[in-house]
Amino acid sequence: MKLSFIDGSRLSRRRVLRDAFALAVATSPLASLVKAADEPAEDVSVTAGPRPLVQYPQKRPLTLVTTRPPHLETPFRVFNEGPITPNDAFFVRYHLANFPTSIDPDTYRLTIKGSVDKSLSLSLAELKALAEPIEVVAVNQCSGNSRAFSMPRVFGAQLGNGSMGNARWVGVSLKTVLEKAGVKAEAKQVTFDGLDKPVLSSTPDFTKALNIDHAMNGEPMIAWSMNGAELPFLNGYPIRLVVPGYFGTYWVKHLSEIEVLDHTYEGFFMAKGYRVPDNDCLCVTPGTTPAKTRPISKLPVRSFITSVSHGDVLPLEESVMLKGIAFDGGAGISKVEVSIDGGKQWRAAELGKDLGRFSFREWTLPIHFAHRGATQLMVRASSNAGETQPLRADWNPGGYRRNVVETTHVTIA
Repeated sequence: MKLSFIDGSRLSRRRVLRDAFALAVATSPLASLVKAADEPAEDVSVTAGPRPLVQYPQKRPLTLVTTRPPHLETPFRVFNEGPITPNDAFFVRYHLANFPTSIDPDTYRLTIKGSVDKSLSLSLAELKALAEPIEVVAVNQCSGNSRAFSMPRVFGAQLGNGSMGNARWVGVSLKTVLEKAGVKAEAKQVTFDGLDKPVLSSTPDFTKALNIDHAMNGEPMIAWSMNGAELPFLNGYPIRLVVPGYFGTYWVKHLSEIEVLDHTYEGFFMAKGYRVPDNDCLCVTPGTTPAKTRPISKLPVRSFITSVSHGDVLPLEESVMLKGIAFDGGAGISKVEVSIDGGKQWRAAELGKDLGRFSFREWTLPIHFAHRGATQLMVRASSNAGETQPLRADWNPGGYRRNVVETTHVTIA
């Protein structure tokens, strides 16, 4: 029996061709017409105008970035629903348009090869039987999340703030899998490849790499469960790599091959793509090119107001409960501060339940406005490692790692 991306249920083989056709329609340039959601567009506008909400299989209406390959953002209002991002609202990002339309879990295999004592070809059942499952709540954030706000503008998908999500992942430690194969002493890196492939032979395959010490430190995992259910098809069914604290570029979907290398991997998406300036700020002067770069890695500390949007009118002389989220690359959030006067004064917010150092951390703060007119709400987070969000945005040519203090413009009346 195969799982089809069309409805996420187990389907008879007679339905496979029909579902594959439906998927082809869903992922074609006509998708915005065929699957357009009967809801207002998300409040993100780029050069082409406001982006529509569209509904893909297993998903509620999400903000359309591209159709081929699918790139869908989570509408920002979802982040006010709670610290865990629902599966049907979780953002979708593919690099290659040739991805599977249905997968048979009974024949699925994960290959482990390279500088190991013995190569493995594990079924899903064998993978799940290797050890007791582990669990982590972790943020998956696209490297280019919020790229549309870079000034000056940069090349790439013009993303709002919705290419991120927080989920409870269950699976097996990558370390456990590698130990099963037996890592040789000369190992330097581990590469990860999924079932999505290039359409053209000239397009590089999407393969990512981790240093061997990172791969073996017990944090990266191979997940088969997301928020208590199977992974949605568009989020990597049946298994994906989860790299807590690192940007989503490393979270390979439909994971099918792991290779241990005795050298540094030089594939495109490590050696040329997803790189940032190799300096302390990981930035350069706007409009310039860095002399040296390195692969993007950990998430910087970041926070958002989720309960209030740009342009909202808030009441005078009444208590308003502000709410939001904060996260970082794994040190954990130490404090969140809020300003309701454009940064002149800051006050500490109350942190919500700690779901783990890689998770969104909710925060709340009751506020009271004494004066009418326009004002700016600002939020900044600090981590247990001493990192605090900057008041001024850094810039790099990829529009990566944006974590400037967010400002929400409102009117008090």
